[in-house]
Amino acid sequence: MSSDPWGRVDETGTVYVRTADGEQVVGSWQAGSPEEALAYFERKYEGLVVEIGLLEKRVKTTDLSAKDAQAAIDHIREQVDAHHAVGDLDALKVRLDKLVETVEARREERKQQRAKQSDEARHAKEALVTEAEELAQSDQWRAAGERLRALVDTWKGLPRLDRKSDDELWHRFSHARSAFSKRRKAHFAQLDAQREDARKTKEKLVAEAEALSGSTDWGPTAARYRELMSDWKAAGRAQREHEDDLWNRFRGAQDVFFAARSSVFAERDAEQSENLKLKEELAEEAEKILPVTDLKAARAAFRSVNERWEAIGHVPRDARPKVEGRMHAVERAIQEAEEAEWRRTNPEARARAAGLTGQLQAAVDKLQGQIEQARAQGNNAKADKLQKELDGRQALLDQALKGLQEFGG
Repeated sequence: MSSDPWGRVDETGTVYVRTADGEQVVGSWQAGSPEEALAYFERKYEGLVVEIGLLEKRVKTTDLSAKDAQAAIDHIREQVDAHHAVGDLDALKVRLDKLVETVEARREERKQQRAKQSDEARHAKEALVTEAEELAQSDQWRAAGERLRALVDTWKGLPRLDRKSDDELWHRFSHARSAFSKRRKAHFAQLDAQREDARKTKEKLVAEAEALSGSTDWGPTAARYRELMSDWKAAGRAQREHEDDLWNRFRGAQDVFFAARSSVFAERDAEQSENLKLKEELAEEAEKILPVTDLKAARAAFRSVNERWEAIGHVPRDARPKVEGRMHAVERAIQEAEEAEWRRTNPEARARAAGLTGQLQAAVDKLQGQIEQARAQGNNAKADKLQKELDGRQALLDQALKGLQEFGG
């Protein structure tokens, strides 16, 4: 009989293994010596040790599923329970039990991880739905559209939830995208209609602008072009393929008109500048008439200058007040000289002035006599009162005498 710490072979060739439950029959060995029998079944044991070691490593270091790990454990456990090996089978059972615990812990960990991922995915999808529903009300068509497309890509990258929850959230998400698309489509349809109306309006404006481009009625036509420009701005934009062409035609028609007007105005400005030069020379000639010493000669000289002045055309608007003011100053001076002459030669006016002067002189003489009498009587209060009246009459007399002198005496 042969034996080792974990097994033995009896006289009949039966091999036994020692366990906590007592000896268990491993098998029968008839092919050789008992030592060879033990060695054979010990190798079977070493094979189980290696297999368990490899499984322990896979469970710890790989993503082996709990289901596959448990199947492998059960397979090894069947071999251990069959007692077809010689060694510390109880120790192997302990290792397998620990491995089961590890697998269960991993299973629970993965379950919690999946629950966490599912919860995160749910929150992420709910956030996507909320943002999509907000974007559905946006009028930022380009930016919102691009963001919704990005949200779809994000959604596709998230894990699926349970079917009911996933379907409900997707329905809301899809509905928000559809609502946005519907609003955007309606907006651009309305925009297209508005741009078509703008195109028709601008076609009419272009037609009128082109019809006016040859006009020489400068003021009213320029004013009408300003009105057309206001109408153009108020019409809004036409479709892109029409807008530039319509604008080029509209602007081109204006350019034709304003270029022609500028040419005419340039000629007119040159002519008016020459007219100004001539009128300044005449104003200078008129100013030499002053001061008036011979009224008849002065009138004749001014009439000659004025006739030549009237024959000259317009001068630049900004220069007109100054040059015309110079002529008016000469004209007023001659008129004042005429009025002074008339006063000197009007006998009725001279007589009235002389009569007034005589009356005032008599009143002054009378007051002076009364003042002297009052002072002689010692009545100074009366004298002072009369003196004030005398001062007023004397001032009027001085003025009347001055007027009489203008009549020559």
